[in-house]
Amino acid sequence: MPSLQSVKRKINSVKKTQKITKAMKMVAAAKLKRAQQRILAFRPYGLRMRQAITDLSVRVNRTAHPLLQKRPVKNIRVSVVTSDRGLCGAFNANIFRKAFQVIEECEARGAKVSVGVVGKKGGDFFRRRQWPIHDPFINIFERLSFEHAIEIGTAGTEAYRTGAFDEIHVVYNEFKSAVQQRVIVEQLLPIESFEETGTTPPQGAYLYEPDEEELLAVLLPKWAQAQIYRILLESSAAEQAARMSAMDGATRNAGELIKSLTVYYNKTRQAAITKELMDIVGGAEALK
Repeated sequence: MPSLQSVKRKINSVKKTQKITKAMKMVAAAKLKRAQQRILAFRPYGLRMRQAITDLSVRVNRTAHPLLQKRPVKNIRVSVVTSDRGLCGAFNANIFRKAFQVIEECEARGAKVSVGVVGKKGGDFFRRRQWPIHDPFINIFERLSFEHAIEIGTAGTEAYRTGAFDEIHVVYNEFKSAVQQRVIVEQLLPIESFEETGTTPPQGAYLYEPDEEELLAVLLPKWAQAQIYRILLESSAAEQAARMSAMDGATRNAGELIKSLTVYYNKTRQAAITKELMDIVGGAEALK
């Protein structure tokens, strides 16, 4: 049976941990609000731009631009977007599980798969498993900006343009709400058609100036950067939501543990006092 002093120390330790988790929950909630505003503001632009590019791509020959060309698939890049920090529940574990499913599916197609990582946790995870990592981007979420998307998007489009990869897939967490995130696998390149994405093409005819091919040449690199930025914003908001939920659960669990330890401490203390009283009464009786 542990001593009263050790139980008291454990209660104090759990109380300190509870203060930390409560503070982390409040910080995550504040960051979530800002991240949520950013993704909700940018998401319509990113999705509409994707629809516009898809519409333009069906109006021209797909060989008109390197980013539209579909080649026999021999090399596939799977980019995994994780967090830079932990204490966010199953946020990263869900990503890793889905990433390995995608890797197995790509290897089953006879393709050679390489992994790209955005986020420190992803880099650590694949390094521990001796998996080669190409072009890691670490510690960008603390001060996330569009410049990061330009850097990542340029590296990806150049690799596809030069033929280093025949397909590029991105695995990330999509922000749904403060209590829900969804793991998404998105094919970044080559651009999928409406039939492949399962979406409905826009109704009506559009006139493009100067013409579709010139517009695609200008918009496609910007499109890749915009999609990367949208994915990074989605992951950032989902990470803060997952961390807020995890810290809320940890705070509540700490409270329950404090209650149970306090009850145990009081019962043990009362038993010790009762034992001492019985010893005193027994000694007094023996002296009579």
